[in-house]
Amino acid sequence: MLVSGRVVTLRLAETFVISRSSQDTAEVVQVEIEHDGVRGRGEAAPIDRYDESAESALAYVEEHADLLGDDPFALEEILDRLPLREFAARAALDAALHDLCGRLAGQPVWRLLGLPRAGPPTSWTVWLGDPDDMARRAERVAGRFRRLKLKLGAGDGLDVERVRAVRGVTDLPLQVDVNEGWDEAEALESMPQLAELGVEYCEQPLPASAEVVLKGRSPIPVYLDENCHTLADVAECARLADGINIKLAKSGGIREAIRMAHAARALGLGVMLGCMVESGLGISAAAQIASLCDHVDLDGNLLLAEDPCPGVELVDGVQLPPSQPGLGVEAEALSRPR
Repeated sequence: MLVSGRVVTLRLAETFVISRSSQDTAEVVQVEIEHDGVRGRGEAAPIDRYDESAESALAYVEEHADLLGDDPFALEEILDRLPLREFAARAALDAALHDLCGRLAGQPVWRLLGLPRAGPPTSWTVWLGDPDDMARRAERVAGRFRRLKLKLGAGDGLDVERVRAVRGVTDLPLQVDVNEGWDEAEALESMPQLAELGVEYCEQPLPASAEVVLKGRSPIPVYLDENCHTLADVAECARLADGINIKLAKSGGIREAIRMAHAARALGLGVMLGCMVESGLGISAAAQIASLCDHVDLDGNLLLAEDPCPGVELVDGVQLPPSQPGLGVEAEALSRPR
């Protein structure tokens, strides 16, 4: 198989703000794998919080291209040969392999996996701002989405007021994501008030390093994101909280994400599927397995000023993967095969 990669800069429609950072652009790594004249493509967004960058991801792809071998259907063997690091790079390779297999077989990836096409509706992210600003932005998407996820964790004591302001302008189901922005006392004080406002669940209220048990202490379910990367983390998350947030860029791809979802179910955990800021190529890979999840947050491509890889359809609030073979998303061909 011939392998190539590149770094692509995506421009957001508006500045995206969470508790620990803000951004106007996002860098992703795109991978192309060619076999018998057929090309499969994948994408993932490296997460700097985990000491990954687009440059380090691209270096990983180029360094280990020769390990892929000549059988694109030997997915487990290929991934086992790759060093267990640079998980966004692994996710991009995993997605490209699934795309290639689907194109060779003439079937969409979700069908190859034996899964339904449709999953739960995606939430739309209302990024962190003052309460009135968040309420105005929530009003602007009325009728387009069926649930909203509010970014909290500003450290100014106004997080509950942010939710109250948004609740004042919409009856849509609400979720909140604190991005590690609270301590234990603020979490235990805030979550009963969030429950009164009809919030469905709270994502990552505490720093991942806190290791505080919130399971059974909150009136709303607590989902862990930064605590949960791969299958090895799921059991500990079951001790601490009520659910996990799976992201392909953290897990290393579709195959590990499926294992995580089944393990979470066996342990009685809720399952959420998230994303980073990604083009439709990255979102399509995640959407293939959305039917395995209780909650879906796949709006990364919808945050862009322009999606360079269209193909995922937003239908009645659901991000539907294409019905075309593979991931079903077209991307510009890469020009540096190895």
